[in-house]
Amino acid sequence: MSALPDPTDPADPIHPPVDHPALPPAAGPWRAFWQAYAANRGALVALGVFGLLALAAVLAPWIAPHDPIHQYRMNMLMPPIWMAGGEARFLLGTDELGRDLLSRLLHGARVSLGIGLASVLLSLIPGVLLGLLAAFHQRWLSPVVMRVMDVMLALPGLLLAICVITVLGPGLLNTVVAIAIGSLPEYVRLTRAAALAELGKDYVTASRVAGASTWRLMFSAVLPNCMAPLIVNASLSFSAAILEAAGLGFLGLGVQAPTPEWGAMLSSARDYIVRAPWVVTLPGLAILLSVLSVNLVGDGLRDALDPRLKRAS
Repeated sequence: MSALPDPTDPADPIHPPVDHPALPPAAGPWRAFWQAYAANRGALVALGVFGLLALAAVLAPWIAPHDPIHQYRMNMLMPPIWMAGGEARFLLGTDELGRDLLSRLLHGARVSLGIGLASVLLSLIPGVLLGLLAAFHQRWLSPVVMRVMDVMLALPGLLLAICVITVLGPGLLNTVVAIAIGSLPEYVRLTRAAALAELGKDYVTASRVAGASTWRLMFSAVLPNCMAPLIVNASLSFSAAILEAAGLGFLGLGVQAPTPEWGAMLSSARDYIVRAPWVVTLPGLAILLSVLSVNLVGDGLRDALDPRLKRAS
């Protein structure tokens, strides 16, 4: 009796070899994140707009056509180039003191975006640390920390910032500190809630059994799994910090003249809103554009990082 044909033999006419298509390689975490983020077209456009704003802020000393605090007394309240009476030397016109608006907007972007970034970092780092400590020491430290955060949350963020500025005095550094103090409770509460959700999982128990210290559990095991909501909250706090800095500058409690800052520019130009509307409109549009782009970027980060939204899609 003849042997049965081997299905794997390429010379077998009954069972020819079958070429199985190779499976595509699995997408890495960064590629998967970018694909999920790019699915939100609004967030993608907002990222490009915010990137241009950040690039303009970084390059402001080199691309600004004039000194932002130099006063051209012969050209006060000159309209932009597209309006009657405008000149090519001042593309966006001048303010009430003859200072070039384009240069002040570019340098103001450095101040406003810098305040937002610095205040987010100044509140994020201690907020995460306090939140982790409160989650890991629930008996004695958590009640104290959370009651202090509840007292801080009883005041609106801008009002709390005004109170801090009243004590410390106006200025750039004090503005950053005031906004950071107002944002601190959000990070503490969010970090504590996210850490408590992770503490009951198997990998934390396994790390404890393996002899991992508390600090190693905090920063090597728990914190990386809490970063997604913290990143989203940081992006939204960034836009809130820009608005609060503009509000403090408008009230005269933030960055002081002659340093260009968007809120302070609005405050000094409010008396000319009828006579020279561009002096008020341009800083307001800069604030609107930056805050809107950051908020849309935050929405895109939330959609890309939230696993529940991924499953729903």
